[in-house]
Amino acid sequence: MQLQFAMDTLTTEDALDLAGKAAPYVDVIELGTPLIKSAGLSAITAIKQAHADKTVFADLKTMDAGELEAGIAFDAGADLVTVLGVAGDSTIAGAVKAAEAHGKGVVVDLIGVEDKAARAKEVVALGATFVEMHAGLDEQAEEGFTFETLLHDGEASGVPFSVAGGITTDTIGAVQASGARIAVAGSAIYSADDVAAAAKALRDAITEQSAA
Repeated sequence: MQLQFAMDTLTTEDALDLAGKAAPYVDVIELGTPLIKSAGLSAITAIKQAHADKTVFADLKTMDAGELEAGIAFDAGADLVTVLGVAGDSTIAGAVKAAEAHGKGVVVDLIGVEDKAARAKEVVALGATFVEMHAGLDEQAEEGFTFETLLHDGEASGVPFSVAGGITTDTIGAVQASGARIAVAGSAIYSADDVAAAAKALRDAITEQSAA
């Protein structure tokens, strides 16, 4: 299982600083939606230039104009972009068309989708590289939210998936056991006093379970 670091900073400078500390321990570097909205596409380019050996994930959360939005992110240096699962099939297909033209990939973010397992099957059939079983910050704060639901939906989907939604060293083992392709950690890394140590702890947890 790979480790993805999601950065929700608001400046390119802060993102470069965080990415530089975490990079030795992560496989995928994600520019969060707030970062892209605040700093623009140039942030994608800056991260890719600084970390050419990493997969750069642009969390666009596209809802319309899939081919156009994915294309400009790929041109800026992104390897993967997100389209929302609640978007129309034509929007997802458009983003996939752009991905194929650039030799890149599309991830469908299932945040807000009620039947995540069913939609996951549909969007992979449309050409998505994988889906993201995602509970956003607002959903995590809602009464009744359980992390286990995301893992169950991923397993039930039968397609390649990642998991995002408050992953820590306490939960990453369960994510790996669920068969997830990627574990996405954000605050567990960027809010830590020692960003490098936090990223390493998550990497070590993955390695230890793999060896068990």
